[in-house]
Amino acid sequence: MSQGYSQLFQGISSSGGAGNQNFLSDYASIKNGSYGKLLKSYYSMGKNSDTTASSKKSSSNNVLDKILEERKNPKISKQAKEANANLTAGLASLKSSVSALQNDKTYTDTGDGQSVSDKVVSAMKKYVSDYNDVVSSAKRSTLESKTAYVANMMSNTSANSNKLSELGITVNADGTLQLNDKKLKEVDASKVQELFSAEDIMSYGSKISSRVEFANSGSSSNTTDGTDSTEGTDTEGTNNTTGSSAASLKADGNALASDELFKKITGKDGKAEYDISKIFATAKSFVKNYNGMLDKAESSTNSGVLANLSQIRKKTADNADMLKQFGISVDNKGRMTIDEDTFKKSDMSQVQNFFKDYGSSVATNASLVDFYMTTQANASNGYTAAGAYNVQGSARYADFI
Repeated sequence: MSQGYSQLFQGISSSGGAGNQNFLSDYASIKNGSYGKLLKSYYSMGKNSDTTASSKKSSSNNVLDKILEERKNPKISKQAKEANANLTAGLASLKSSVSALQNDKTYTDTGDGQSVSDKVVSAMKKYVSDYNDVVSSAKRSTLESKTAYVANMMSNTSANSNKLSELGITVNADGTLQLNDKKLKEVDASKVQELFSAEDIMSYGSKISSRVEFANSGSSSNTTDGTDSTEGTDTEGTNNTTGSSAASLKADGNALASDELFKKITGKDGKAEYDISKIFATAKSFVKNYNGMLDKAESSTNSGVLANLSQIRKKTADNADMLKQFGISVDNKGRMTIDEDTFKKSDMSQVQNFFKDYGSSVATNASLVDFYMTTQANASNGYTAAGAYNVQGSARYADFI
């Protein structure tokens, strides 16, 4: 091979290991066609050479095309393909095992000779096994839209490690779970049911269920043989809509927390009164944008979005009773509805005092949701058993996990 050819490919051959930055630069050049033009131009030199030279050039062009094709479409290892298939199948199984622990029938006698305790232990064994299969597969998988949700699932498990420990479940250093079935059998089944409650949107079981649900629906170009084709979608419809709703929710929250909105207006009769129609319109917009943000943000793989979304939902759940007094109800999926008559009949001074805290607090988190969406913060770093585990977020960083 000629000296010029070797020098031309020096950048490519040095892209491994510590040369990842060079690799990304090379990859971009290959993707936009710069390498192809440069190298083909190089081999087009000497067109008038003898037959032997032409033969060598033709052979070299074949090699070039092959290299370029492999660089544009890197082959997925056999191990990664297997992990992708296992992760997809494992998520389906985990969805079923979580559902069993949320089913009321698991916590009632059925007359078949199996006690409630036995049924709970059996269901939990299945859950732990399926959970561990998913975690293990995610570490080797290239399906980014799924592994990001697994990372968030592991974070929620870490956050509930103390409660799980009371049930005989230990969170291991590698993020997997270990079950002491004897200890679990001695635990009141109602504690397990409460932890996995489907009625409580903030329960451990509900959070795991939602992460598994979104991971199951995560789109990819090939669910077993390749990597996700979701790169770049953060700048398109879904996330822009989420960012827009979050930004609007921030504005509504701040407005409801402001003195300006609740400034009394003196009427023709000389009485100073609240502009209730204007306050209601802002509250109605708050509810609309709150629901709109949840509809989009819940399917995000962005860890910053999910963390702030969780805080918003918790604040709302903690204040559900007070919201209801003003005609704002929260259903079991966390969505709001507002009753106009009840709201308008409420004491506006109480509404103002409530939203000074709640409204401004939600606005702060909504602002961060908007920030993470618009800046495309990396959602897939993952978490350790202590909350910082590096589940794969990009195929390029597979070796890290």
